[in-house]
This record gives sequence, structure tokens and C-alpha cells, in this order.
Amino acid sequence: MRDLKEIREEINEIDEKLIELFKRRMECAKDVGNYKKANNIPILNQDRENEILDDVLVRGGEYGYAAQLLFSNIMELSRALQHNIVGSGKEMKELIENSSPNIPYNKNTKVACQGIAGANNHEATLKIFPDCEPQFCKSFKDVFMAIENGEADYGVLPVENSTAGSVSDVYDLILKHRFYIIKSLDLPIHYYLASIPQANLEDIEEVWSHPQALAQCSDKITANNYKTLQSANTAVAARDVANSKRINLAAVCNGSAVKEYGLKVLAENYENRSDNTTRFIVISKKLYIPENAEKISLCFGLPHVTGTLYSVLCRFSSLGLNLTKIESRTMANKPFEYLFYLDFTGNVKNDEVTKLLCALSTELPEFSFLGNYEEDFA
Repeated sequence: MRDLKEIREEINEIDEKLIELFKRRMECAKDVGNYKKANNIPILNQDRENEILDDVLVRGGEYGYAAQLLFSNIMELSRALQHNIVGSGKEMKELIENSSPNIPYNKNTKVACQGIAGANNHEATLKIFPDCEPQFCKSFKDVFMAIENGEADYGVLPVENSTAGSVSDVYDLILKHRFYIIKSLDLPIHYYLASIPQANLEDIEEVWSHPQALAQCSDKITANNYKTLQSANTAVAARDVANSKRINLAAVCNGSAVKEYGLKVLAENYENRSDNTTRFIVISKKLYIPENAEKISLCFGLPHVTGTLYSVLCRFSSLGLNLTKIESRTMANKPFEYLFYLDFTGNVKNDEVTKLLCALSTELPEFSFLGNYEEDFA
């Protein structure tokens, strides 16, 4: 058996050679970029890359798949360099440069949210736009349509809860409409089990609320063997319980809804976790990028081919960017092709971040930059 020190010395020698070879290869990639710029040739040549990767798989022997991964990353980095040389993504640069840093609003600003008075959406809207009168919509879809039709300037929507996960319907609508996300708010959510004043805790047999709220309070609901019924909104559940006059029925709702509909609190802190938090976003037809923006959202399409998503994500890793969210959906009428929604930390004032977005906007199908915004905490 070889001595560990001897092995490490050999590894160091090999690494030195690899670094020099990598530098030489990137210089060649730079020359290719200059040639493509001079001759107006597209950066991505998928057939050539596939040919190289197939050859690497064979020549790599027992390490073929690992070698493929290595070469795939090298080619991703080479393409990123070439995109910078040719100046890809001019439309993306113009979009960012023409954005406004300030989100205008006053008491007359029209802000749409789903539900009715006392809902979590209502509370989040008032936190973000304290001086405006919310415009209530029946569904998440209606919020997007209000923006689409110019009936509202902004829309406030829940996208993710720390207990129950993603609000899938909202992500589907984001990918469909491609409006800009201009702000987000992380709002702590605390629930009450509440009923009409005549009810007592031992009377309750059935609980009403929004599916997300029921999921966030599932431990106590299950422990008490309550029946459940889904409502359009937590405040709708509170209102309907108040109108029902039934002492065996309760709503899971927040404190605002308890007060709004005159309910009696039967149990506090009904959520599974004390740190229960929902992330809300603000959508707009116009792009606003504040000076201290810290999160970027985008979406893009990919075929269902081994390694394609990894290859894209390695570009973020190479810049040290932290991915915080990824969602996938199948493309309509395109079997085995997927749309991806992505959140990561960053600011477009960073030149490397802008270059990355410009490169991806050129290469990836269905690419949309969805915004660079602040994430506030209530």
C-alpha cells in the first residue's frame, strides 16, 4: 500500500497540471468566443457538446460518468465566458437598466388580494401597503386577472409556508402570466380555533379553513379527530362559522378574523410549529428594482434530459450564488419538457449576476426574468 503522503504529493502535481490545462482551455474558449462574435455564430452548439460528452463517456472508462460531469461543467463555464465576449442578452440589460428603484403607491393605489377582510392575505397587504384599501378577489386567478386587465396596480399573494410548503396554484399562475415580483414579505402566522360565543371546546366536531391553514394545524386537528371542510380562505371560514350558528363547528383563523366576525377563541397557537411563517409576494406589470434588492426570481424551460438542470445550476454555484427555491412544472403540450421557477440571493448591480442572466436568457427556452426585490420580515 502506498504511503498517504506520497499519494497526496502526486495529487498536488496532477492538480498543478490540471489548473494550467484548464487555463489553456479557457483561453481557447475565449478565442472561440471572439471568432463567433466576428462571424455572428451562436454560442451554443448542442450537437458538438453532445459529441464531446459521448466521447468522454467512452474514454473515461470506469470513471466515464464522472468525466462527463466534469466536462459538462467546463463547457458551461466556457459558454458563459463566450456570452460575455459577444455581449449576449442586450434586451435583458436594457430591461434592468430601464427599471425604476421605487415602488410608487398612495392611499388611492389599487392593490388586489384574495379573500375577504380578516384573512392572512388581507393582513399581509396592510403590512406592505398600510395606507391603501385592499381590493378583494375571489381567487388567486382573479388577482392575476385584475393586474392583467389594469383593474389593480399590484397584487399580494402567498407563495410558501414554512409548515405546509408551496402554494402550488400561485406558482402555476406565476409561470403562466410572467408578471414581475417586486417585493416579498415573510409574515409569522398564528392561528386560533374559534367558534360562535355559545360554543365550548368540548362541543367541536368539525373544523373549517383554507387547505393551507388546515395543513399548518394538522397535529391538533388529527389529535382531536375533527372532521374538516376546506374553505376558500381562513376569513371566509370564520365568516361562515359565525353565520352557521352551530356550536359543534369551529374555524381555524387568525386574530383579525376572530375580531372581524365576532367569534370566541377556544384555543390559541393552534399551528403545528411556533415559527409558522408564510411568504407573500407583490406582483406588478412594471419592473421595479430597489437599490438594496436581495432576491432574484426567474423561470426557464428544459428538456427532460439527464444532466441539463445540473448543468444550468452549476453556473450559479460557480458564482457562489445561493439558491433558495426551485419549483418545476410540465410544459403544456410538450411531454417530458419542464418549466422551472427559481429563487436565488443576489443583486443585478453585481456585474457577474447580470452577465449570468444575460447568458441564460439567450440559451434557455421560455426564459423570463421575474424580478430582483427586497425580502422583508414582519
